Amino acid sequence: MRLDRKPAAGRVLTGISHGGHVLADDSPEAARLAATHEGITALEVSEAEVVDNTTPFDYLFPELAAQFPGKHLPNDNPAAVVAALKALGSAMVEDPPPAADPLQPLANSTIPPVYTYWGQFIDHDITANTDRDSELSDITRPNLTPLQPAVVAEQLRNLRHPALNLDSVYGDGPTFDSQYPTEAADLYDGIKLKVGTAAAESNDPDRPIGGVRIPPDDDLERDLPRVDKKALIGDDRNDENLIIAQFHLAFLRFHNATVDWVQANEPDTYGGDAGVFDRARELVRWQYQWLVVHDYLKTVTLSGVADKVLLGGNKHYEPRDGEVYMPLEFSVAGYRFGHSMVRAVYDYNRNFGRGANVAPNASFFLLFLFTGNAARPFGGDTDVLPFNWIIEWNRMVDKGARFPDQFARKIETRLTPPLRDLTNRGNDPSLPPEVRQILKRLATSNLLRGYLLAMPTGQAVAEAMGVPVLSSRELQQDNNPVVNDALRDGGFLDRTPLWYYLLKEAEVRANGNSLGELGSRLVCETLIGQLRADPDSYLNQDGGWSPELGVRLPNGDPIVTIGDFLRFATVLS
Repeated sequence: MRLDRKPAAGRVLTGISHGGHVLADDSPEAARLAATHEGITALEVSEAEVVDNTTPFDYLFPELAAQFPGKHLPNDNPAAVVAALKALGSAMVEDPPPAADPLQPLANSTIPPVYTYWGQFIDHDITANTDRDSELSDITRPNLTPLQPAVVAEQLRNLRHPALNLDSVYGDGPTFDSQYPTEAADLYDGIKLKVGTAAAESNDPDRPIGGVRIPPDDDLERDLPRVDKKALIGDDRNDENLIIAQFHLAFLRFHNATVDWVQANEPDTYGGDAGVFDRARELVRWQYQWLVVHDYLKTVTLSGVADKVLLGGNKHYEPRDGEVYMPLEFSVAGYRFGHSMVRAVYDYNRNFGRGANVAPNASFFLLFLFTGNAARPFGGDTDVLPFNWIIEWNRMVDKGARFPDQFARKIETRLTPPLRDLTNRGNDPSLPPEVRQILKRLATSNLLRGYLLAMPTGQAVAEAMGVPVLSSRELQQDNNPVVNDALRDGGFLDRTPLWYYLLKEAEVRANGNSLGELGSRLVCETLIGQLRADPDSYLNQDGGWSPELGVRLPNGDPIVTIGDFLRFATVLS
């Protein structure tokens, strides 16, 4: 189905943590945020402008929402449900592995680590909605009870347009022949995106940067552009950890290389800077969208599901009343599967990884330290990324790698130990200790948010999608006793939290190497459905579009994998 979509505003999001909730225009909190800019944009915006630039959330299965609470978690004793959810969330984070075995070989999937952070990048490109505490979405409130689905659908708004159109990279574009600069003007140098330069030396001569220089001296443009350590990018969340920051950098460089390609290969087709920029952005968007479908989805979802949705059409997601929306079942539950793929340590580069001369790996903690959003950015030694922390993508993209630390963790119900206490959340000393503890525990936060926002159960969604339902035995398979106690105590064996259900389905029916059938259909229906609804996407081009019609690698090959994408951006040799 095609329709005319409201033009994306390309809002630049600053000061927003990983997925902040956005309130509807008529709530007092929305007016306060608009007035103070807190966590919304780099611009001074009116309440009306905030409203105009949001899109809806809604339930993919309104018939389940209409039966609330019949197709949801038990609701007769909310305090008992909350206690069981907290117990379940705490028990889902596994104990640390023995010091002699930090790679956790039994937890490794067949998915390279780049897909974990590619998934996070996609999330930031299509949603800005999770974890902001507000009158509507505060999971730390006492006596937590579920909201009515109608209230959630009416009040919760998305600051991102759900099209996969890279407004998290481009914003609203550069300024052309106008006295009024675009919102994103500071992101640009002409029609190219600004790129930052990594530190060649330490600012402190008494603390030199250790290790070998990556990459060679003639290409140190490997950091995000920064002012006073703060990244100049379209979405602050992409400077949240070092891997996603380096992934965002690849998009900046890919765009700039595409500008050069258009000028060299299509010199007579697109006149003037504005025409070249529009053509380059068009090619980058189509390439990204094609890779999301044909590489990302076909890697993280069950074999064949993406092709069935692509070729057979969407059966569940389509715009409602002529307007695109982001399904809550996807945003609040289904697309949080990537949390289980996060590793405690990474084979990051030759300084911090296998055979390294500084440390044998890069820890999860260090990946948060070396960004502009860290409490002490870059360890306090430089104003930009040190040269020894530039990523080596060859250790992150190889599906045939021989080493266990060159794969993501399995998609399963056991999360890596560092996610028990996150380094960038729950550290506000003004909050009570019990509130900080909830915010620091990712699994607990996910479960409580699903309860608060009236997620239907995994069983209800499986039945609605026509997918075989997990048995009670499967839901308890290979669990530790505390997890099974929480499932039983909360009444969750018959009415299972959707997020937990989807992780368990991947674990028992796909060996953690992809989502299961329900998770795969939910994710593919949503992402492919958004592309179908966007008249400007690659799927809706007259005559079709595929990579042989786009930019090419130096040897003439089309770009058909994320590795090819990184090579064209010249961040992977």
